[in-house]
Amino acid sequence: MAAPLLIVNPYSGRGAAGRRKAELEHSLAAAQLHCERVETAGPRHAQTLAQQAAADGRTIVIGGGDGTIGEVVNGMALAQPEGVLGPIGILPLGTANDLVHNLHLPTALEAAAAAISAGRTRRIDLGQANEWIFANNSALGLEPVVTQYNIRMVRWRGVLRYLVAALRAINDQPAWRMHLAWDDGSFDGPLSLVSVGNGVVTGGLFRMAPAALPDDGRLTFVFGYAPTRWKLLRLLPRTISGSFVDDPAIQQHHTTRLTLEATTPTPIQVDGEVRDEAIRRVSYRVLPARLDVFCP
Repeated sequence: MAAPLLIVNPYSGRGAAGRRKAELEHSLAAAQLHCERVETAGPRHAQTLAQQAAADGRTIVIGGGDGTIGEVVNGMALAQPEGVLGPIGILPLGTANDLVHNLHLPTALEAAAAAISAGRTRRIDLGQANEWIFANNSALGLEPVVTQYNIRMVRWRGVLRYLVAALRAINDQPAWRMHLAWDDGSFDGPLSLVSVGNGVVTGGLFRMAPAALPDDGRLTFVFGYAPTRWKLLRLLPRTISGSFVDDPAIQQHHTTRLTLEATTPTPIQVDGEVRDEAIRRVSYRVLPARLDVFCP
């Protein structure tokens, strides 16, 4: 049997992953986890590597953040359109590592490698937004605007960068008019944000889908409209605790499907990566019990 393929994104964590090579090698050796290591060379390379590895029936270990995980999952799904994917192992090298936190996986590399080596797995759902598959979160409206700011910010480090990006996005006071339809409801009107979660936390800080469970066969989505910057600023700290969903301006629902139509284009992010700068229609669906992940 071929050794697991370790796909490392050296650019994860704003390049910090590339500087942690010695720590990564030590963790793998301590766990007696013997992998073939390949580093990604640019965007979508992880997806290509994962598609080939999955087609060959190989186990994949990911050294990177949520964006790299998203690429790998999409590559695996291209190789295997039906059935359970994985198992995959995650060595967290990203900035926020949202999926790792949401699944309560180890954040230290040595503990993460030991969990992979032990071989215990957990089966979780995935989500799909049009043709893009995600493990943790996707969003339209304000949230991907925050992502756009986050990408452009080079001076800030860590999860604080997400908070500063959120403040800058709020200053723009963006708003859209959308029609939403889900399993047992619909909405038509102005919106500031739509966040669709398989996990609770996104951006390292924000509990944008506080009632989400990654293995309940449903997606959890939140939407709302804040007509002023002051209202958005008042809601922002409550997104960190998740209590913003108690505000009358916010709704939270569970569904297996969700369609959105926007009268003006909106960016969309999928697992922290902006997939389209100006999209008008998105169809979401849950992919229940689709992925096995090594866990403690």
